[in-house]
Amino acid sequence: MLNQLEEIKQKAAQELEAVTQVRELESWRVRYLGKKSQLNGILRSLAILPLEERKKTGALANQVKASLEDSLKQKRQVLRETQLDTTIEKGHIDITLPGRPFSVGRLHPITQTLHEICDIFVSMGFQVVEGPEVEWDYYNFEALNIPRHHPARDTMATLWVDVESEGGERNMLLRTHNTAGDIRAMETMSPPIRVVIPGKVYRYEASDATHTPMFYQIDGFAVDKGITMAELKGTLYEFARRFFGEDRKVRFRCDYFPFVEPGVEMAIECLVCGGAGCRLCGNTGWIEILGAGMTHPRVLERGGLDPEVYTSFAFGMGIDRLPMLRYGIDDTRLFYSSDLRFLRQF
Repeated sequence: MLNQLEEIKQKAAQELEAVTQVRELESWRVRYLGKKSQLNGILRSLAILPLEERKKTGALANQVKASLEDSLKQKRQVLRETQLDTTIEKGHIDITLPGRPFSVGRLHPITQTLHEICDIFVSMGFQVVEGPEVEWDYYNFEALNIPRHHPARDTMATLWVDVESEGGERNMLLRTHNTAGDIRAMETMSPPIRVVIPGKVYRYEASDATHTPMFYQIDGFAVDKGITMAELKGTLYEFARRFFGEDRKVRFRCDYFPFVEPGVEMAIECLVCGGAGCRLCGNTGWIEILGAGMTHPRVLERGGLDPEVYTSFAFGMGIDRLPMLRYGIDDTRLFYSSDLRFLRQF
C-alpha cells in the first residue's frame, strides 16, 4: 500500500504538470482528491490494517494528500496569473473600466415619512419611545378613559389575542392605537415629559383604498406644569409648517376623544385645490390629518400623575395619509403591495 501511495503521488504530479487551463484543474482535483478518489479510498481502509502498518500508511497518505493540495493551490495561482496576462494582452478586458454598479436598496416611503416626522418633533424637544404591539386591555382602553362597554370601543374594531384571564375574559389584543403607550411612558418617566410614539397598529377592517388591517400611527404627548391649549396649537402648527410647507393653512375644530378634554381635530388646507373645494377634500377645502386635545385628568391619574399639579396635551395621527396627501396617492394599499414600480419612485 505504501508503493501504491508513491505511484499515486508521481502520477498526479505528472498530470498536474500537463494541465494548461484553470478549468482542467477541477477534473484533476476530483480524480486525485475527491471523495471517490483512490487516495481517499486508502484513507478509509486504514481501520482494517494492523496497528504498525496503519501508522506508516496513514502518515504517508496524509503527507501525499497535503502535498497534492499544496501543488493544486500553486498551479491554480500560476494559471490564473498567466491567463489574465494573456487576456489583457489580447485586449479582451480593460481593467480601467468602472465595475458594474450594485442595486442599492432604499427606505420604504412609510419609513421615510416616519423618520421625517420623528426628526421634526425631536427638534422641538420630544423623545422617541416605542411600546409593545401586543398590548393589554388596560393600557389600550381602561387607562385611557375607555372602560368596558364604552361606546368608543365600537369605533376600534379590535383584534383580540386568544388568551383568557382568570375570569374567563380576553384582556390581550393587538393595539388599536399608539395612545396605548402614553400610560406606559407616564409610569416610567417623570415630568417634564415630551414623547412621540411611532409604530404599527391593527384594526379588524376590510381593506380598501383608504383602509388596511395594519397601518402606522404616531402619538405624542407632553406633561408639565402650566401646559395649555396654546402649546398644543403651537406645536402642531409648527409640525404642519415644516412637513407640508410654510404657506399651508391649518384649522382646529372641536372633536371628541375619550382620553382628552377638550378635544380638537386638526385639518390642513387641501393640497390639490388650495382650499377652493374638490373631490379629494369633499368640496370643503380642508383635509383632517390628526386628533388632539388636553389630556383628561383621569388619564393622568392612571399614569401616576397629579392632575392638580400637572397638565398635558396629546395628539395622534395616521402616518399613511400624510405621504398620500403630499404625493397625490389615491390608494393606501399601494404602500403594502411590494410593487417595486411604485416604491422606486420615493
